Amino acid sequence: MKTILLIEDNELIRENTAEILELSGYTVLTAENGKIGVELALGTKPDLVVCDIMMPVLDGYGVLQIFNQNEQLAGVPFIFLTAKTERTDMRRGMELGADDYLTKPFDEAELLSAIRGRLNRFRHLKPDYDLQHPGGLGEFLEDASAVGNLTDLTLDRRPHVLRKKQEVYVEGDEPTRLYFLQAGRVKTVRRTAAGKELITGVYGPGEFLGYLPLLQQTTHDDTAVVLDDATVLYIPREDFTQLLHRNPAVGQQFIRLLAGKVSDREQQLLGMAYNSLRRRVADTLLRMHEEAGATPDSWIQLSRDDMASVVGTAPESLIRTLSEFKQDGLVELTSKGIRILQPAKLRQPNW
Repeated sequence: MKTILLIEDNELIRENTAEILELSGYTVLTAENGKIGVELALGTKPDLVVCDIMMPVLDGYGVLQIFNQNEQLAGVPFIFLTAKTERTDMRRGMELGADDYLTKPFDEAELLSAIRGRLNRFRHLKPDYDLQHPGGLGEFLEDASAVGNLTDLTLDRRPHVLRKKQEVYVEGDEPTRLYFLQAGRVKTVRRTAAGKELITGVYGPGEFLGYLPLLQQTTHDDTAVVLDDATVLYIPREDFTQLLHRNPAVGQQFIRLLAGKVSDREQQLLGMAYNSLRRRVADTLLRMHEEAGATPDSWIQLSRDDMASVVGTAPESLIRTLSEFKQDGLVELTSKGIRILQPAKLRQPNW
């Protein structure tokens, strides 16, 4: 439910307008002058302000200037109310950054239309988006489009079905798009000159891939291969670039969503350099257990060859270590996959 701050010194207008807004489903904070209105806003940040101009103590222009100068309140949509219709007053309000201007008397439809229009235009990104949910990506992109005024952002989102072992992109390719994995799994690999493979990442539903070359403006330094039949959405490079640079808030949110894999890769390489084989296998199992849902019934489904490539060891060494874990009662090994029985013991630091 959106919160509207209504600042109006006329008691009758204030009460009638507040009633209209409350009946329309908004939470309404009311103030009889600008000073009280600013104090209310600092206590509870509103989604939008409807403010009279001519008021005692602190007028509407002063309120808007305080909002603009306060980091917490800057950017909140602001609609002026006034009985004065001189163009100079309207111009001053717009120059200060007002988003709309209503003259009194106004009717209910005019008020609600102005509020809906401002809230839609100034929709903010949420702290988190559930990208595991089928609608999570669409919700994020639609909000990003609204905030960044990028009307074309969500147009090129036709699902592409890719089959097992099909390559999504290849090392050395010029990056042309960002990839969002809607279903299935994809692995990213690097290969040595001798053909030995190191898996640098395993991606599941709700994850992005192929973003680092776009950020670094370089070619792909790995190859992405489909592990299971996958459904992939393509976001064109131009839209991705606009998304990052057109609006700082959108760019920061998107980078935050993408940054986790960079840290994971760094931890993986550090572990391969310094940890024992048992520790590396345990860490890999725990990470995949989390990705599979981290429940007692979660199964890790990855071939022994692929898992060995993630760990950075020979398949024979991996199989031997898994057998030791099974004998210790830490994991269950079946044709269905691997199930973690005692994650707490796998986390023990003394391996």
